[in-house]
This record gives sequence, structure tokens and C-alpha cells, in this order.
Amino acid sequence: MSTVRVLVGTHKGAFILTSDGKREAWDISGPHFAGWEIYHVKGSPADPNRLYASQTSGWFGQKIQRSDDGGRTWNPVGDKFAYDGTPGTHMWYDGTQHPWEFKRVWHLEPSLTDPDAVYAGVEDAALFRTADGGQTWQELPGLRSAKGHLWQPGAGGMCLHSIIIDPANPKRLYVAISAAGVFATEDGGQTWRAANRGLVSPFQLPDPDAEVGHCVHCIAMHPSRPGILFMQKHWDVMRSDDSAQSWREVSGNLPTDFGFPIEVHAHEPETIYVVPIKSDSEHFPPDGKLRVYRSRTGGNEWEPLTKGLPQKDCYVNILRDAMAVDTLDKCGVYFGTTGGQVYASADSGDTWKPIARDLPAVLSVSVQTLA
Repeated sequence: MSTVRVLVGTHKGAFILTSDGKREAWDISGPHFAGWEIYHVKGSPADPNRLYASQTSGWFGQKIQRSDDGGRTWNPVGDKFAYDGTPGTHMWYDGTQHPWEFKRVWHLEPSLTDPDAVYAGVEDAALFRTADGGQTWQELPGLRSAKGHLWQPGAGGMCLHSIIIDPANPKRLYVAISAAGVFATEDGGQTWRAANRGLVSPFQLPDPDAEVGHCVHCIAMHPSRPGILFMQKHWDVMRSDDSAQSWREVSGNLPTDFGFPIEVHAHEPETIYVVPIKSDSEHFPPDGKLRVYRSRTGGNEWEPLTKGLPQKDCYVNILRDAMAVDTLDKCGVYFGTTGGQVYASADSGDTWKPIARDLPAVLSVSVQTLA
């Protein structure tokens, strides 16, 4: 029987939740790196026992941890993230220019084929890569050449938080930056184009044709259709059918189109999941009811999924990297909350149950489906 491993990063350590394919009973390991902020934990598709974790602290800085045995033991690897050349400046909150400064690693995206190769999205926004299992990291500076001087932080900082590798063409990548937008490369990161046509951000950008400056919260793609992407933006759920050449809104009948995560069903590429939050100033579910919304039509038509989720007095948030799906049939869906709960559905979202409670605030959730 298959095994499912859920990797959870929190404000005070990492936790590993493990179950068999029935996904009924869960063993919890952790906290690993207790007391540290773990922004992301991700396993390699090429070697499921190879895990990477971003460990950060306002006091002690940034560290990258690596496990070669599925999270039983960990070792620190390289933690030097130096911008290439003279970094220059970017837009600051007040419209002035501000020096580029490295703060932390938000997201780790291992190569689909090489366990030693990993991309890292960092704050201040840039893309780094390792080819030696995390020992050394090199920036792909071409990304910041895509009008980086106009990028401006969102409320949570200027972070590169989403990295998607096209499984049909590993030199094609998409990244998303808050609050700069989506960027795409066709040559492995040497050159980049802004990929924000069709996005509208009237509160942040008076210019409806602005090429950069959109506050994108998360992007997702089904591996069988790498030309179709989905986006949760700071207001609006969006869809692209042309490899991010253009976007159109698919918020439809959602109770609010503000939220952070977005995910795609493992076997149904037109089935997507979001978790609406009341507003950009009130980061909790509308009416205090925790509801995941599912669209089986690629957007526009949405249904609330509530069975097993609290439907009163619930005021948690679900962050951008805190939702994931497994590849079993039926597809499992997982998300973590700032209240420290991790919820799981073993039936594509029809029913839910908490598989961990009272953890520190959850920053990220990723899933491995093991043979």
C-alpha cells in the first residue's frame, strides 16, 4: 500500500505527518528545528527520501537543511545567498528606491529529475539555484533584469514565493513575486518576460496596462497541461490558457475573491481549490466559516466544501504555500492554518478532518505520495 508523507513548516519548527494509503491514522514527527521559522519543506520528485527545508530566524539568519532519509535526520548545507554583481535598487513602499537586501528563503522547488538540483525563491525577490544538493547557491540574475527597479514589496515583503517547472520542458519556468507579478523563462532562467497581461489591480496600479507591480499570491499548474495556469491574486482568481501570455478572471460565484493558496486536483486538471478570506485587511474566512471552494470547471462555477470544517467562530488564515494535493485515487487535499491545524480530505474535498491540531502557526504544507 502507498504511503503519504505531509511536510509541514510552521513558525516554530517542522513536522512530518505520515499515513498509509487509507489516510485514516497519522503519525507525527517533530518538531524538527524547534523554535525556528520553517518557511518551506519540500521533497525531491527524483528521490523521495531527499528533503530540503528553509530554516530562518530574525536572530540567527537563514539556513538550509537537507535530509537524505525522509526526514529522520537532517544536516545543514549551504546558506550563502549572494546577489550576482551589484544588486542595485528596487521600489520601496513610499515610491523611493531601496537597496536589494537578502532576508530569507520563502520557497524551495526541487528539480523533477535531479535530487541535487533545487531552485530557491527568496526575499528580496530573486531566484537562486543549486546543482550540488544545496552546498552552494547561485542567483539567476536575469530575472531582476525584468524591470526589477519597479518591483515593490507587498504587505508581507517582496518575496518570490511560487516556482513552477514545466515537466515537458524543464527550461521553461514560471515564478510569482509579491508584489511584482508573474515572470516566465524559456531558457532555464537566463532571460525572462513579464507575464501579467490581463491582470487588473486598480487599487495598487492606476495604469491598467502596467507590465509589473501586480500582487500575485500563488500560481498553480497541472503537470499534464503545462500551458494552463491558475492564479490566486490579491483580489481575483485568474486563469491562463496560453502559457501565461494572457490571463482572465474566473472568480465567478466565490463569496470573496481574496485569498492566498490555489491548487489543482491530481487527476482532474479542470478541478481547482481555493480558500477565500474576507479581505486584505481581515485575514479570516467570511462569516467565521472555514470553507474550501472547489471548481470542477476550471473556474467561474464554485461549490463550498464544508463537511468536517468549523462553520462558526473560525478566524484563522491559510497562507499561500499551505495547501497541497497527493496523487492517490481518490486525490487527497491538505491545508494548514495559522491556528495550527492541518486538515485533510481523502476524497477530493468532499469531507475533511484535522490530522494535526495545536501546532504552531502553519506556514507551508507539501505532500509526497510514496510507493
